[in-house]
Amino acid sequence: MIFTYQRTVRFPDTDAAGVVYFANSLSICHEAYEESLRQSGINIKTFFTHPSVAFPIVHANVDFLRPMYCGDDLMISLIPQKISVDKFNIAYEITVNEVMVAKAMTRHVCIDVNSRSKQELPDEIIFWLETNRRDAEGAERRKSREEIM
Repeated sequence: MIFTYQRTVRFPDTDAAGVVYFANSLSICHEAYEESLRQSGINIKTFFTHPSVAFPIVHANVDFLRPMYCGDDLMISLIPQKISVDKFNIAYEITVNEVMVAKAMTRHVCIDVNSRSKQELPDEIIFWLETNRRDAEGAERRKSREEIM
């Protein structure tokens, strides 16, 4: 099953026009990423506090398809994918009432915190990537079977 994260849009997430401020959409996606890590057994406190490795975002993009308003109940689906020995992408789909309102992507690179040089992804991240890939592939197969029937 694809990892999903539910969240309600709050007033501080919005701009003067009453819609989610563009930068906050990435923050919301990052919340989903953190929860996915936590649910896979990664200790978030250890992961983000004085780690020996870090996973900075080196590229991000968001496509907004419809506005998101204060009070909207969001469903954020994420699919991480390993792209090399030291990088991974996370694709996000944000829906409101099963209607896609935004798509996002973040690219992360693994670095040694002290030297700031690239290094191979650690085992716990590889496990997280493989688990989510298998879950996403299984969900796609189920979806295809449902469409055929």
